[in-house]
Amino acid sequence: MENQSSVSEFFLRGLSASPEHQQLFFGIFLCMYLVTLTGNVLIILAISSDRHLHTPMYFFLANLSFVDIGLTSCTVIKMLVNIQTQRHTISYAGCLTQMYFYLMFGDVDSFFLAVMAYDRYVAICRPLHYSTVMSPQVCALLLTLCWVVTHAVALTYTLLVTRLSFCVNGEIAHFFCDITPVLKLSCSDTYINDLMVFALGGTVLIVPFICIVISYISIVSAILRVRTPGGAAKAFSTCSSHLCVVCVFYGTLFTAYLCPPSVASEEKDIAAAAVYTVVIPMLNPFIYSLRNKDMKGALRRLLSRRRMFSF
Repeated sequence: MENQSSVSEFFLRGLSASPEHQQLFFGIFLCMYLVTLTGNVLIILAISSDRHLHTPMYFFLANLSFVDIGLTSCTVIKMLVNIQTQRHTISYAGCLTQMYFYLMFGDVDSFFLAVMAYDRYVAICRPLHYSTVMSPQVCALLLTLCWVVTHAVALTYTLLVTRLSFCVNGEIAHFFCDITPVLKLSCSDTYINDLMVFALGGTVLIVPFICIVISYISIVSAILRVRTPGGAAKAFSTCSSHLCVVCVFYGTLFTAYLCPPSVASEEKDIAAAAVYTVVIPMLNPFIYSLRNKDMKGALRRLLSRRRMFSF
């Protein structure tokens, strides 16, 4: 172990090793990043500026938009810089930093979706107790718990990587420092790291998903008991946007991280990660704004005020 050299940087393979595809990917992902940034910033501004949206559901939606911006920024910006400079490297410290923020934003995204599902459960199944159960103090506590738990998990992963030795400046078969391809480059025993990835990663992924499933089973059961004409459709419309996001988010996440080794491949992992880190954060503002009358009204009022100020 004492004779093993300490690496100073890694080589990021990127989305494609073909030089002729690099500029194409640069243009596509730059446009997608700008759309993601613009859409999520508009969601945050619309919610913060409209007092009618100062409710727990939109409070967590604004935080979800902030997390989506962070998730995309911590992965895509470095990739775009590497393509433009034709220098596909990342320092050892930069790789660990990127890994930490990617894990933290990705995990807190999952927790926020679970909290939003719980919010819809309380609103539909326990409407008389909604103001008490989802009080500002409870929302602040849930928000704090989400950030603290995900920070602890991401920091644990990152610190465990620092104990490993990397004998050469290897090539990471990805466009960012995801934990699995980084572990493959280590010449140390990664048993503890793999165990923690399976234990903590499975917990962080499965527990929020189970909470979401239980919440929606209760919601559907409550909606089916509604006897008012059109009442079921009206009740379900309040959570349809969130359900669409959950399906896309976890479908991609399970494909990327729970796919059997016999089925998984580097190309599929990269494609799934690209969808998870870029496409989903880009689509979330459209899903919530196009399927939500309150959000569409708030966005119209926000944009009309912007146009008035511009004149």
